[in-house]
Amino acid sequence: MKKALAMLLVGVLSLSMLTACGKKETTPELSQPVEETSVSEAEPEVQEPAVPEGMARSYLTGEWIDETIAAQRPFAVMLGNTKIATPQYGITDADIIYEAAVEGQETRLMAIFQDYANLEKVMSIRSCRHYYVHWALEFDAIYAHYGQAKYAVDLLNEDYVDNLSGLDGGVEKVMYHRDSNRKAPHNAYTDGEGIVAGIAYKGYRTQHEADYTGHYQFVEDDNTPLYLDNGQAAAVVEPGYLVNKPWFVYDSTTGLYKRFQNGEAQTDGNNGKQVEVKNIIIQICGWNRMSSEDEYLNMETMAGGSGYYVTNGAAVPITWKKDSLQSPTRYYDESGSEIRLNQGKTWVCVTEDTYADKIAFYASEEEYANR
Repeated sequence: MKKALAMLLVGVLSLSMLTACGKKETTPELSQPVEETSVSEAEPEVQEPAVPEGMARSYLTGEWIDETIAAQRPFAVMLGNTKIATPQYGITDADIIYEAAVEGQETRLMAIFQDYANLEKVMSIRSCRHYYVHWALEFDAIYAHYGQAKYAVDLLNEDYVDNLSGLDGGVEKVMYHRDSNRKAPHNAYTDGEGIVAGIAYKGYRTQHEADYTGHYQFVEDDNTPLYLDNGQAAAVVEPGYLVNKPWFVYDSTTGLYKRFQNGEAQTDGNNGKQVEVKNIIIQICGWNRMSSEDEYLNMETMAGGSGYYVTNGAAVPITWKKDSLQSPTRYYDESGSEIRLNQGKTWVCVTEDTYADKIAFYASEEEYANR
């Protein structure tokens, strides 16, 4: 009996030891520290912006457009801006507009279009000034004009300048027309069909080169516009021109600046709409007269200088430089970083340094009215 009991106790002890051994084998596996896996410590994955199918960013506005249109060279054209030349036609279709003084301190415009093949009417087309060619080259643009100042002739004849002159008989025939409702020289115009025909007649390259990288830097997030939090209030902007005395008024409901000059809204003869832009760049530029014998001006387009970037109701100081005739003008903030523009249309006001003191910003329309 005692022997049987002893054997039973030995069995129980053996079973207990086996069970204990089993627990010892499995416990470490169950107690592995979960937090030491790399899941919670992994770097967040960078999400690249989704590219809509068949679309690409416009080099002129930063917005998504048809990739075929985005790849083509833009079309730049000189437009008159005297009272008799207004309203301009097609101006609300322009992606970028340059404004600078010519002789007599009148301003002339250069409108740049990315998508030009279906333009209804572009008028009034005027003559070239050499400094506008400098700016057109910055965008790899095909440059259109009706005549030119004598100081632009040599530049226009350079192989790297693709120009469509109304004084070229073949180009004039396929591209330009006259509007009988206006007096010459303010009545020359073209349209999308004429532009395409003029480019084809001259055999100009229509696509950007494969290594083309564009001009402006844009905010890439479509839903997060740039606000100049440290900027000066700029509900109304005066760029400082003497004759047409233009100003821009910020519309907070659309986020755009409406353009006025000669005491009234600047509109498009095609559709009656007022010109509106997202960005204003004021580029203060040195200048001189080409000769004491005439009033033609020279803008020092490669000398560098100061200016302002204006968007979403505020303005900040900038500096600018241009390294070569065909390179883009680059704009920098006070920290020395190249500025980014909000997506949308841009108006570049090239203001002579002599009149920089006439540039003004107002916090409200009331303040502007009581200036």
